[in-house]
Amino acid sequence: MKAGMEHTVIKSFGAGLSQRGVRNHNERLLLSLLQRHGEMPGSDLAKLSSLSPPTVSAILKRLETDGLLVRGEPTRGKVGKPSVPMRLSPDGVLSFGLKIGRRSADLLLMDFTGQVREQRHISYTFPTPEEVFGFLSKGMSEISGALPPGTAKRICGLGIAAPFEMWNWDDLVGEPSPAFLSWKDINISAQIATFSDLPVSLVNDATAACQAEHVYGRGKNFADYAYFFVGAFIGGGIVLNHSVVAGRQGNAGALGSLRSIGLHGESKQLVDMASIHLLETRLEEVDLDPAMIWQNPQDWSKITRYVEPWLGQTAQELAKASLSTCAVIDFEAILIDGSFPDEIRADLVERVRRYISNQDTRGLIPPVIESGTIGGNARALGAASGPIFSQFLLDTNAGLSVG
Repeated sequence: MKAGMEHTVIKSFGAGLSQRGVRNHNERLLLSLLQRHGEMPGSDLAKLSSLSPPTVSAILKRLETDGLLVRGEPTRGKVGKPSVPMRLSPDGVLSFGLKIGRRSADLLLMDFTGQVREQRHISYTFPTPEEVFGFLSKGMSEISGALPPGTAKRICGLGIAAPFEMWNWDDLVGEPSPAFLSWKDINISAQIATFSDLPVSLVNDATAACQAEHVYGRGKNFADYAYFFVGAFIGGGIVLNHSVVAGRQGNAGALGSLRSIGLHGESKQLVDMASIHLLETRLEEVDLDPAMIWQNPQDWSKITRYVEPWLGQTAQELAKASLSTCAVIDFEAILIDGSFPDEIRADLVERVRRYISNQDTRGLIPPVIESGTIGGNARALGAASGPIFSQFLLDTNAGLSVG
């Protein structure tokens, strides 16, 4: 489920990033091209960016001096001097990402190339602000404290992925809890400002997951697609013209709110019919601890008899939701990911493909159904990418494809 999320910025962390603040447009363009396509020489960057070779050369030298780029191995062509490719420096910029979920929270430190350097995980029955912020404060201190001083200064911010209006979660789980209601008057950025000076950005958790898939996963292979992320509750995102669309109030791609029909013909939403919460409920009914679903690393092999019917229903619901989504926008693909083991994701995607092949698709061009590739870290990775994009990369990847 989605709705608008605030975007706030607070003070810089400690001494802050030692480079010159926010990069200018041309610097961002070259950094974005290297982030999207990998290392390449200045001559190729000049062609892709439509900038002159001298301009590109000057920018690359500046970015290398600032520690954002490093040189690759020279490659010799048939004539002329060897070509020296440039690539992003992993230590050039780092960012924290926090996912606040209904059943667990994840904190990670991501580098400029999208690799996870360190990670912390906590599980809970219900999230309380005290537990989540305590986990965040301790984790950030431990992770940053273990870094070399020069590397720690290159942490540029903290991105947070969380559902909107967390105090309404009890409406979905059917259990009013003070833990949920305690979030109603919480200003997340202000709370973090009590123990960290890092710039903070907030984003809807499903949009963050979509951003991670788009930047670091299969998403870059498609210009237009809808993205479903199956977590404790299902959410989604949309990409148009190589760009994640947040919407006027940050609520675009609220795919969990798509209409569905319950077992007795009652009006439901997709979130009610295709979420891991349904599997949790079934385990509770047979006196099994649903916490096993969220243990890290994940292993669902001991609950196969309960996972099987859940997979069947979830696949049917996703097939219907995928076609409904494509009736509005002619998406070329549907990407499906979630907080489950890789083999469960592969099974789910294959089932959705089969169900769609048997659906009434009159007036529609059925989309390609593909697996996401990021998995449970998608929301935290997407959150971590926020500060990096806002300060060093272009906000959209439109126009960055080779062609």
